[in-house]
Amino acid sequence: MSTPQPSVSIVVPVRNEADNIAPLIAEIGAALDGRWAYEIIYVNDGSTDATGERLAAIMKQRSNLRQLRHARSGGQSAAVRSGVRAARGQIVATLDGDGQNNPVFLPDLIAAVEKSARVGLAAGQRVGRKDTGFKKFQSRVANGVRNAILKDGTRDTGCGLKAFRRDVFLMLPYFDGLHRFLPALVRREGYEIAYVDVIDRPRHSGVSNYGFFDRLWIGIMDLAGVWWLIRRKKPTPEVTEVNA
Repeated sequence: MSTPQPSVSIVVPVRNEADNIAPLIAEIGAALDGRWAYEIIYVNDGSTDATGERLAAIMKQRSNLRQLRHARSGGQSAAVRSGVRAARGQIVATLDGDGQNNPVFLPDLIAAVEKSARVGLAAGQRVGRKDTGFKKFQSRVANGVRNAILKDGTRDTGCGLKAFRRDVFLMLPYFDGLHRFLPALVRREGYEIAYVDVIDRPRHSGVSNYGFFDRLWIGIMDLAGVWWLIRRKKPTPEVTEVNA
């Protein structure tokens, strides 16, 4: 399976997810094979288990699978950013590496971005979440406060299933936690957001390795910073080149 110039890049940030590697890659392939020329970029965020070895073994069988490795864990936002910067596709889709995000929804997200040049981001919106009641309560509170302040029109920014234009992502200001504020920041650049309902499911195995923004007190500084960025945004000038 050769993809010399993929049109779509799938970015999967992982840390210590060895047992989830093979099942998820197989599901990504089942969802996308024959539909797009695509590559899969796993960003190994400082794993200390067999994640790297499992990826290396599958890379011998799938020429469209790539592995980037962080020498030490930098967090989910840093892993996503590394993957997007290395991506060769004009459209990038992301999903979590624990298996809770079902790849069957990737085609709908990618198609939503392809459909209109004005859509900069297609965001998955989880239904039937498989988290504890307390985590779901935290998420509802945090999403409500965020939406009231940023007015981004998004009920669920924590879903890892997203698709966006690579060039739009790279023009956004980078900070830790960026992936949680993509709808507000993409709107800030003048693009529209498409929403796709996705069905959540339990992780295949293991435990969560990344913290949840759902804990509102962790994200309060980021929330204030994004609010400031939106307030300070000026209209982007229309630029034309004048020839002699």
